[in-house]
Amino acid sequence: MAAKTSPAKKARPARKSAAKTPAQGRRFRPMRWVLRGAFRLGVIMSAVMLMLVLAFKGLNPPTTHTIWSEQRRLGTVEQVWMDVDAIAPVMLRAAVAAEDANFCSHWGFDMAAIRAAIESGAARGGSTISQQVVKNVYLWQGRSYLRKALEALMTPMVEALWSKRRILEVYLNVAEFDTGVFGVEAAARHYFGVGAGDLSARQASLLAAVLPNPKNRNAARPTAYLERRARSIRSGADTIAADGRAACFER
Repeated sequence: MAAKTSPAKKARPARKSAAKTPAQGRRFRPMRWVLRGAFRLGVIMSAVMLMLVLAFKGLNPPTTHTIWSEQRRLGTVEQVWMDVDAIAPVMLRAAVAAEDANFCSHWGFDMAAIRAAIESGAARGGSTISQQVVKNVYLWQGRSYLRKALEALMTPMVEALWSKRRILEVYLNVAEFDTGVFGVEAAARHYFGVGAGDLSARQASLLAAVLPNPKNRNAARPTAYLERRARSIRSGADTIAADGRAACFER
């Protein structure tokens, strides 16, 4: 009698491992998301700042925040743009002697002047002409960490992309010399009745002497202090011309 064969055991189907979906495999990391967003924002802001710096390398700024604010407050302002070639060379030297004697040798920040300003407790002594151009043209007046941070980012860009002569040209055309009087051409006519190209050494030094505090100093009616300051600036202008510190912006 044939032996009964037992039916073959049915093979159990292999268990399917639960596959993780992409959404399940990635955990949300808020810090990484924040850092990535901050990086992208920084790249975009840097690109915008770079384009603005490149734009005014050749184009003259149509206005500044300070000029716009004063025009709204006063109703009108005086400003006539003057090419650097038409400004008396003594005015260029006087401005540098008064505001930034190491203008030709620094890259936007005068570290020695900054340290000296901190040690003496000065309010603005460490600010270079390049920093003032960035603040006047692209930013705003007043003190804030945001403005200082933007100034620190944009100043090296301006130094890298503009010539020193261009930096000085823009500075002398947007600086305020009296209430509502902007730029050296308007200032020369306002105070002395001459154009910026006809300024004498004394007149140029007096204009440079009012720059730190234009609303409270009068170049046409200088006080004894302002006269002493102007003489010091005139001497400094002669010195930087003699020792080569004016070479980067003179032709």
